Amino acid sequence: MTSFFHAVSVFFHHLAAVHWGMLALAVACHMCKVASVSRAWRNVVAVAYPESRVRWRTMYGGYLIGVGINAIIPARAGDAVKLVVVKRRVEGATYPTLAATLVLLNLFDMVVATVLILWASVSGLLPNLHIIHRLRAFDITWLFDHPRATLTVLGLLAVAGLILTIWASRKVEEFKERVALGFVALRDRDYYLRHVVPWQAGDWLLRVVTIYFFLRAFSIPATAKNALLVQVTQGLSTIFPFSPSGIGTAQALIVYVFRDVASRTSILAFSVGMQITLISVNVVLGFIAMGIMLRSFNWRRQVEAKAAESETVEV
Repeated sequence: MTSFFHAVSVFFHHLAAVHWGMLALAVACHMCKVASVSRAWRNVVAVAYPESRVRWRTMYGGYLIGVGINAIIPARAGDAVKLVVVKRRVEGATYPTLAATLVLLNLFDMVVATVLILWASVSGLLPNLHIIHRLRAFDITWLFDHPRATLTVLGLLAVAGLILTIWASRKVEEFKERVALGFVALRDRDYYLRHVVPWQAGDWLLRVVTIYFFLRAFSIPATAKNALLVQVTQGLSTIFPFSPSGIGTAQALIVYVFRDVASRTSILAFSVGMQITLISVNVVLGFIAMGIMLRSFNWRRQVEAKAAESETVEV
């Protein structure tokens, strides 16, 4: 934790050297990136509910709320909130179907992320497990330093998954039908290739372009290779979501991967600066969307109210 706060102080000491025009371009690309992936989500949900009106602004707003909450709360809490928001505005929508649509989007992301990780690994650009342990990123370090607690957490997650499976099996046919609706877009290959893949490809392209402008903003050599490497480290840092946006792990990985590219202080300023900027933008946009769509900033109350409503319906 101390190393993280040190990195933050390094970032603020480098503020005078930041190229603000490039930073603004990075933020603009990031906003376009969120719009692109929300459009892909809208198209997946629309084909699952062809008789309902699925507005892009609804999906965009819901996605912004989820991204904003995920930026400050670990364990993907924002995903639950955006499902609540969208379900309230898409007639006939159910949580299993909406969750399945997110899984469908994640399949594309997993393929692309796996290809990038394999490229970085084969190229010898990523650290091995022994080096990762020495990086002392506070979220990864916790896993290595507390093996019993880690196993306990994983065990509890496994038990929770088992309980969920048993609960779902009670209404297995209905549950399977609702989940299957979320994958309708994938079964219609022509629709999927024309209305989903291009937007998700645009999402990934904009991720790399955003990083490119961040590199330029902090005077780090901006190349396609370096931008892709940063994207790989960001992906790896969110595998275990024990810290908001995986910021501790991302910082440690980038410092190691870019050790021969620029000075440690420059890399720290870039890493933390990019993370702080993206978190700030996500939080601001997310809470603006929350205020407009929910007319409240108490997102926990919205989730609890919806859960209570679902229990009442079942009874």
